[in-house]
Parts: sequence; structure tokens; C-alpha cells
Amino acid sequence: MHAFRIFPLAALLPALPLALAAWTQQAAAPPLPEIHQLMREVEEHQKQLDKVRENYTYTSLQTTQDMDANGQVKKTETREWEEFFVNSHQVARMVKKDGRPLTDEEQQKETERVTKAVEKAQQPDPEKPKEGNNVTLSQLLEIMEASHPRREVFRGRPAIVIDFAGRKDAKTHGLQEDMSKKLQGTIWIDEADRQIVHLDVVFDDDFHIAGGLVANVQKGSNFHFDQALINGEIWLPTGVDGTVSLRLLLVKGIRQHFTERDSDYKRFRVETEQGKDAKAVAEKKQ
Repeated sequence: MHAFRIFPLAALLPALPLALAAWTQQAAAPPLPEIHQLMREVEEHQKQLDKVRENYTYTSLQTTQDMDANGQVKKTETREWEEFFVNSHQVARMVKKDGRPLTDEEQQKETERVTKAVEKAQQPDPEKPKEGNNVTLSQLLEIMEASHPRREVFRGRPAIVIDFAGRKDAKTHGLQEDMSKKLQGTIWIDEADRQIVHLDVVFDDDFHIAGGLVANVQKGSNFHFDQALINGEIWLPTGVDGTVSLRLLLVKGIRQHFTERDSDYKRFRVETEQGKDAKAVAEKKQ
């Protein structure tokens, strides 16, 4: 016969206020927004911010570490860039290499390179799709399938957290969008502003470039992206980091850890009309 222990009521009383507070907080929380409508809002806001970002110049500090098979760093390189946009094309001017300013000869070569990049951006081929080096957030949002929404407090602000995976049946255009179909991860969305604050992404399968003849990005490669409310007025990217493993030309294996920190946003073009959800601000430093 089972023996039941009877707890005195007095022993439970100290825990009642905490339990009541937790229950009240849970009961007071509004229901989660419908996931597809939420993602449409986030995607639209991100497209607006992509346009607003083109009105700014900013500093990007990029660090690349080559690693061996055991994860030990073999080589570290840093580059500091002044970045801006021309006709929706991102242009970067290197200003420092491994912490030192460029020599006169390097500056001249960099000026010539940037001048050509600006000229090319000003006269794009309308029949050629835009191809960048990175998967943009807008591209990723268009291709991903969201699931498992929940709430968290992230960096002191209420956030909605959603898992996602690239839709294998999505129609894509270009290498970057094809790559997005191989991604899965988690996204943190600021609940009040419907803006992306953090993104964790990992390749859930190998991605073959030219059937693997040119390169093969290996499963498990990952990156992490951050945006923040700059000067309390506008959301802009603040950094990305990650680790990539790939094999080039079926022979050379490369493993790199990269970090980018974006800061010192300054508005440098004012004629573009901004939407109310993505307004530009006066020139300030982060």
C-alpha cells in the first residue's frame, strides 16, 4: 500500500506569490502574431532598410582567420573599409590593412579600383541579374519557411523567435539565392518594431558551385548576423561572424573564421524619399 506524504499548507505559502506572478505574466501576454503575416511585415521592413542603408557610408572592420583541421588559427588578416552604395551596388574602399594605413601606391591602386567599380555600378546591364558576394536578408526571407514561433527577451527588448529552413522548392535566381535553399537557423525579431535583431544560420547540406568543380561549401558552415537600433532611431546592420569550410577545385580545403563589425554610420545622400518605417537620420556616429 502506497504511503502519501501530506505537506503542511504553511510550507506552500512562500511559493504562492512567485507562482501567481508567473501565471499573471503569462495570462497578460498577447497571443503571438500569425507567423506568415509577421514574416511579410519583417520582409517589407527589411527591404525598406536595404534602401535606407544606401543613403549611408559606414566603416567595416573585417577580420579573417585561417584555421587548420584542429581549429587552431594559422593566420590572421584584418581589413578596414569605407563602404557605400551606388545604384544599389555596394562599393568598398580599403583604408587599412592589418592595422596600418595604405601606402601611397596602395591608395592609388585602390582609388583606381573603386573608380571602376563606381562607373560599373552607374551603368549596370539591365539584362544581367545583380550578384553580390553575400546572401542578403531580403533574399533569405523570401525563400525561407518559418516555424515554431515563441517569445524571449533579447538584449532587453521583447522579441519573437522563429526557426526557419530554406524551401527546397523555392524558385531562385542566381548563386546566392540557390545557396539560401541550403540554410536553416533561428531568427530573433524585435516585437515592437518588426525588425531583425539577430540571426543564426547554418548550412544543412553541402552546397556545390559548378557541380563542385569550382568549390564545395561544406555542411555545418555557419554565420551569425546582428542589427541594432542606431542612435535610437533606425535599425542598421552592426556585424556578422561565422565559420566556413570549403574545398576549392576538388583539392584544396579551406577553413576560415570571419568577423565583420559595422559602425560609424553617416548619412551622405539626402534626396531619396524615405518610408515612415525606415526613416533616415541626421549625420551621427554610432
